[in-house]
This record gives sequence, structure tokens and C-alpha cells, in this order.
Amino acid sequence: MPDISTLALFCVATLGLLVVPGPAVLYIVTRSVSQGRSAGLISVLGVHAGSLVHVAAAALGISALLAASATAFTVVKWVGVAYLIWLGVRKLLKRGGAEETMELQVQSKRRLFWEGFVVNVLNPKTAIFFLAFLPQFVSLEVGPVAPQILLLGLLWILLGMASDGTYAMLSSALAGRVRGSTRARRRLDVGSGVVYLGLAAWLTTEKA
Repeated sequence: MPDISTLALFCVATLGLLVVPGPAVLYIVTRSVSQGRSAGLISVLGVHAGSLVHVAAAALGISALLAASATAFTVVKWVGVAYLIWLGVRKLLKRGGAEETMELQVQSKRRLFWEGFVVNVLNPKTAIFFLAFLPQFVSLEVGPVAPQILLLGLLWILLGMASDGTYAMLSSALAGRVRGSTRARRRLDVGSGVVYLGLAAWLTTEKA
């Protein structure tokens, strides 16, 4: 298992990424605004139930890769750093355009949960992100990879539920400002880009 310092650094890095709104937060906020707080919280549960699928897939995939080649595992970690850099640069260079909106029909609580689940499970960017991010905090010296990936993934989900749940609770105040202001959306993009690049830089230093 990862040591306490590694877990602490992982939690800090995760929170830094989670506080910047992404597509899942936009979905949750929109649901909260259109159907109320409870709908937003149910959507949070659905989205992160979907995250469990990605975490399990990452654990199995990375373990299989390591069984084939330890060198390939190292390559994956460096490719992950490159992916984080690419995400950061793309956010910083993004130009304001048409506002992203979601027009959603009123749904039952069961439908809300499964819709959030499907939205996250079928998002290939989520799968790629977990494969890029979670292995950065795995050490081959402390034991099998799969349990480490699962532990880190569960921590991500718990922190994500807390972060996204907060957005759901406060969405009535946040939604109008974030979705209605191009300047606010641009600031979020810049903040997200800085977080991605900062994390990539830190991981590069750690690997040196």
C-alpha cells in the first residue's frame, strides 16, 4: 500500500483537480438547477458509481501491463505526465465561444442515477484520465499494483463526491455566474490549466 505521505500528496493533487469544474460538474449543476438539490445529489451518486467502473478497469489494465513489462509501466507513467501537460496547455489556449448549456428533461430519481452513471462510464476522457493520473502515485516497491490503484481510485471517488456534492448544494448560486459569464468560464479554464501543468511539473521533478 502507498505510504501516508504519498496518500496525502495524492489527496492534495486530487482536490486541486476536483475544485475546477469540468463536464461532470456542469451536468450536476444543470441537474440541480433544473430539478433541485436532491436531483443534483442523486446525479453525483450516479456519476461516481460510473467512476468505479473506470477505477476497476484501470487497476486491471495497469496490472496486466506490469505483468507484461515493468518498462512499459514506466512508459505509461511518463505518457500520463505528457497527457496532463497537454490538458493544461489546451485549457490555457482555449478561447471563449458559444456557452455550453445542457437542456435536460425532468427525470425520475432512478433515471437520474442511471443517466449520471452512463454519462460517466461512456466518457472515454474519464477512462484516459484515470489511466494517466492514478499510476503516478503507484510504487512498484510497496506491493502489487492493483490494490494501490483501487485504493487511490476509491479516495478519488470519495473526494469527488464531497466536491461535486458541494457544487450540487450551491448550484443555485453558482450556475448563473459560471454559465452566464464568459469571463468567469475563461478564469476557470485558466485555473484548470495551471493546476494540470503544476501537477505535471511536480510529477516530473519527483521522477527525476
